[in-house]
Formats: sequence, C-alpha cells, structure tokens
Amino acid sequence: MAARVLRARGAAWAGGLLQRAAPCSLLPRLRTWTSSSNRSREDSWLKSLFVRKVDPRKDAHSNLLAKKETSNLYKLHQEVLPKIHEDKHYPCTLVGTWNTWYGEQDQAVHLWRYEGGYPALTEVMNKLRENKEFLEFRKARSDMLLSRKNQLLLEFSFWNEPVPRSGPNIYELRSYQLRPGTMIEWGNYWARAIRFRQDGNEAVGGFFSQIGQLYMVHHLWAYRDLQTREDIRNAAWHKHGWEELVYYTVPLIQEMESRIMIPLKTSPLQ
Repeated sequence: MAARVLRARGAAWAGGLLQRAAPCSLLPRLRTWTSSSNRSREDSWLKSLFVRKVDPRKDAHSNLLAKKETSNLYKLHQEVLPKIHEDKHYPCTLVGTWNTWYGEQDQAVHLWRYEGGYPALTEVMNKLRENKEFLEFRKARSDMLLSRKNQLLLEFSFWNEPVPRSGPNIYELRSYQLRPGTMIEWGNYWARAIRFRQDGNEAVGGFFSQIGQLYMVHHLWAYRDLQTREDIRNAAWHKHGWEELVYYTVPLIQEMESRIMIPLKTSPLQ
C-alpha cells in the first residue's frame, strides 16, 4: 500500500497533516431548487432523514470504496523533507506540498504516498529513526511549529490518480466531516458527481480517512486562478444531474472546510 494525502483509489492514506480552513457551505446552492418542481424530491429527502435505505454491509467501506488495483497508502502531513522523496531507499513519494493562502493562515500541508501500504509506512518510519539529518530537521522544526496533525487516507476508486502537473496553479482542499455510517452513500453519490467535474482537468484526488479523525473526506482541486475556480464551479450547475447530487449529499455532512493553497517550489503538483 502507498500513502498519499487526499486520495482514495484502493490506496491508503498515511499520517498526514490537514490544516482546516474557513468552512464553506453548499447550502446556498439549494436556492436553485424550486418548490413546485421538487415537492416529491423534497418529501423523499425528508423521509431519508428517518429511514435511510442502504444495502446491507458485507465488507468494510475501506474495501468497498478504495481502489483494488493498487495498494497505495496516503499520508496528509504538515511538514516535509524533500530528500526523503528523492531517496529510492524510502518506499514513499511526495505528492504535493503547499502553504495556505486563504483559510487558516501560517499552515503547511504535505501529501505523501506510501507505495506498499502499511508495511511501507512502517519501513519508512523505522528508517527515519536512524536518519541523523531527519532527526536534526525534526528538532529544528519543533521550534517553529505550534501544532501538527496527520491522517492516514485511502483513495476513492472513482477519483483521478494524483500525478505531477505543471503550473502555475492554485489548489483547493475541501474537507468534509461526514455523519458516521454515511461513507458508502457519499461514495455512491460522488462516483456519479465526479463526472460533472472533469471538463477543466481540475480534479486532482479524492480521499477518505482510515486513521486520525474518522469519516473525513478530502477533495483536492487545481485551478489556474480564483476566477477560473469560480467559472468552473458555476458551470457545474448548468449540467443536468449535478444539483440533484448536491441536494442529496448535503444532509450527509456535519461540517465543511475549504482552504486555498499555493504549491511550494519542491512540490510535484505545481
């Protein structure tokens, strides 16, 4: 398995830092619905709050939603040592590293992929304990940090594979705290919804947490600039079916956050 931050295709995310930004709500989008044409849909949604029809679970949602053809583990982390990314003796890859631009300030976000899953993660951690340069870096780093946070993630099977891309781009990390027990529903809806968000090549990766804060989903998007972001997001509302998917996924969310990030020069995602 390999570790990556913000990815969920049969891959697992390993310890990484996700910095939270100011919550962004999808609720204003519901204004596009009219009461006359959506009465039956509204009734159905109200009923779903009390009676949720979900197929019986026969396996963990990590097995049902993650990619089967790879065994990648992802780690969303707050600090990085680029030399580890370049060292072939470490079974991990730096997917991207950013500083926050809008959202919570003075934060760094690093996304790692561990190629080989949990065994690869363990191997890297053991080697780092013997890496004098890393130990010196960690000691110096502690003087600069107020806090750290990480998550181990899996990559959704239906999302794009995060691959290096040229810039310049800005990146949006949208994080969703789901209601416990709703991950399968979320995956079912977004397996269809992602098709509406591919025209501008903006979809970078989609992940869900395995260790850390649970029932967390992270979507990573790339845009040329903030105006392009606005244009692409607005265009989705003119595609038949998008509004319905938003309508049904909103009740699954407890909390949302969005942060706009700028890639560092060392980031493979520019």
